[in-house]
Amino acid sequence: MPAPKSPLAAAPSATIANAPLPPRVRSILRNLLQYASVDLASSLTAMLPEFEQQMFKQADRSHSNNRQAEQLANLRTFQRNHDEFIPHFVFALEAELSGISHAAVVAAESPRVEYRTLTLVEDAVMDQEIVLREVARRSEIRAAGPLLLLGQRFGVLAGQPAFDLTRLPVGPQALCRMLKLAGETLEINLESQLLLYRTFDHKVMHNYAEWAELLNQFLSREGVLPGLVFMPRRVRPASDGSRPQGQAQASARPMTAWQGQAAPANWATLAAADLAAADASAVNSGSPASSNAAPATATPGQAPLPAAADSASADASFATLQKLLSIRRNAQQHDAAQAGAADAGDPGLAANPLQDAAALPDPAPQAANAVAAFRKKLLPTHDVLETLKTLQSADLPERPHNGRRRSMQDLQQAMLAQARQQHGPQAALASADSDTFELLDLLYNEIDREVQQDAAAADLLVALQVPVVQAALRDRNFFLRPQHPARELLNAVAESGATWLGDDDVDPQLVQKLQEAVQNVVADYDGDDIVFERANQDLQQHLQAMARKAELAERRQIEAARGKERLEIAKQKASDTIHTALRDQQPQKFVQALLNQAWADVLTLALLRNGEDSDEWHEQLQTTLEIVAATSAGEASDGNPELAGKIEQSLLQVGYHGDEAAAIARRLSSSEDDETTSRTELTARLKARSRLGDQSSTPTPRKKPHERTPEEQQAYDHLRSLPFGTWFEFTHNQQGDVRRQRLSWFSPVTGNALFVNQRGQRVGEHSMDTIAHLMAKGQVRIVSEDRGRLIDRAWNATLKALRGLTSRGPDASGEPA
Repeated sequence: MPAPKSPLAAAPSATIANAPLPPRVRSILRNLLQYASVDLASSLTAMLPEFEQQMFKQADRSHSNNRQAEQLANLRTFQRNHDEFIPHFVFALEAELSGISHAAVVAAESPRVEYRTLTLVEDAVMDQEIVLREVARRSEIRAAGPLLLLGQRFGVLAGQPAFDLTRLPVGPQALCRMLKLAGETLEINLESQLLLYRTFDHKVMHNYAEWAELLNQFLSREGVLPGLVFMPRRVRPASDGSRPQGQAQASARPMTAWQGQAAPANWATLAAADLAAADASAVNSGSPASSNAAPATATPGQAPLPAAADSASADASFATLQKLLSIRRNAQQHDAAQAGAADAGDPGLAANPLQDAAALPDPAPQAANAVAAFRKKLLPTHDVLETLKTLQSADLPERPHNGRRRSMQDLQQAMLAQARQQHGPQAALASADSDTFELLDLLYNEIDREVQQDAAAADLLVALQVPVVQAALRDRNFFLRPQHPARELLNAVAESGATWLGDDDVDPQLVQKLQEAVQNVVADYDGDDIVFERANQDLQQHLQAMARKAELAERRQIEAARGKERLEIAKQKASDTIHTALRDQQPQKFVQALLNQAWADVLTLALLRNGEDSDEWHEQLQTTLEIVAATSAGEASDGNPELAGKIEQSLLQVGYHGDEAAAIARRLSSSEDDETTSRTELTARLKARSRLGDQSSTPTPRKKPHERTPEEQQAYDHLRSLPFGTWFEFTHNQQGDVRRQRLSWFSPVTGNALFVNQRGQRVGEHSMDTIAHLMAKGQVRIVSEDRGRLIDRAWNATLKALRGLTSRGPDASGEPA
């Protein structure tokens, strides 16, 4: 067994001691390294035994003896090298800290692209990048505030603007880079490396937010921006809610998650202003519901209702929703009465239903008498749930009326008919239960607007009606809790058939999983939300696997687009080089054609492989000049055997056959015609073969962008600030139907943007100017996080529709539902 290497032998040359930093900064960084390395070494020391145990379990679960032997050998390699892991991690940390002064300078240099070999990214590299990126992303979300302060403090230490997350030497991304470098010393295979990264996430990065806060406190004690705190800006919402479209898009946070991975919006946050406005409107209008319902806890200017609302706040918020429904019913009654009065020739009714309701006699005593008369006939919620259980097991028809799918109102009528058989013909729903049915009916109607009617999801949504009603009747937090299990399943089913999905976006395996989940819920639900949770867990595992496949496919598309861009730039450079060489001398037209086709491929390959500063490229430039000089000689001369040999060898490297390469070399090395191969035959061969990269014979020059309007310029600037992975909605027909596409990558050189679908497949490539033009025309819009999920959009649209009835005016938000 080879002797283990000494950790000190790998000590980095970039240390704080030799860093070009002021003495005061160097002293602070040295103290910070000592302070941070103690905590990191302690956490890493605790992580390594856990990782070793996980590796042993991995070997124990192997399905074959060969596989188990490989895992055990991998474990022994780790045990032999694990002493080097922590020192290398600390060395990497010191290298990061010592380089804070020149991090921005390195990024500012090298504005041009280096041309290297055209290769796709290996799956192993992509797997590592994806796992490490997820580890860093989760920690950045949990420690957003402390990281912002650390960025400010390190900017002061470096004498530069505040550090972003990619440059922060103690940030999650930097720690992941250190982990990857230190992990290479263990000499373990890819599977174990990924397991190491996940163990690091669970054991070390779990408390990263607290550790970052401790680093802030340490730097504050050292005199680096002492007393610096993070105070988020609180913006009071505008009273009218109107704002320009560009400003609305710029302020919203773009959605970058894959299907099923988007974070749920807080329904209470979405509804806070609407509920408060409805509460005030209901009180002012004298609505019957306003005298009995509890006041809402959210008012304009105050914080919205909490996501996990307690019983009191949930009851108060549901009471406000009941006021909205009461105003809606009054408006519907007023419309019916106004229509009847118009038919009778009486135009005296008021145009505003709230003013009309205020002018009528107070209905409260009549309502109270009616409630007292029928109280004994109202069904308790327990009896309603028992009746729904009976219907759930009875397998109700999903299309009861002329092929039309069953609605929530149909379910309510079927439930009442069943209940009246048991409790008498006067049985009726209580106000809260009836309002729950009505709210769900409105929500289902909004969901149906965004689900393709011929999709399998439409029938699955109908099958979920009975369990969803039971869940909402048992827990009013269904309308407030952001991650209610029933609502999560409802969203997953709806998004599988959303109107923004194309034919290639639908995954048949996901549809099958959803069908199994819905069947299990319908068969097993008995009031326990754990049934929904189990169904969601199975779906989430499948959605995560789908997201992983989509991201891998997207990465391949990005690498292909980058390679295509490098190829096009190299071909343009080769064409310009030949054009410059031919500026002073003009060989025969046939020789120029050979230069612009065959020899241009040689120059392109040399540029891609070696770069513009390489000796190989300069050698090919010299050969180009020799070709032009040899073929432009005034008198016929014998070909240069050495030049012809170099040309032939270069042509063989780009895929030309031996006889073709020799014939072209003879033509390009002498001004005398070659009688061995005729021009016609050689031209036919060149036309029959494909060019390097299988692109057009001449590179397409980059078009000068047209003059942008102010709206297009604003949209263009906003586009360039968006992160990769942002979702867009493209209007693709005159009916306003949209398709979602993901901005995977755009080139700052050519301005081309790559778009993929939900499965990571390439669906289009547009220029940034084209996207900006479409955004200015309203044909493309950015999908924001608060409108990313279908269930959130549907609920938001429901509230806006209800609120619109309180004033009979235009929607104040300025955003489409």
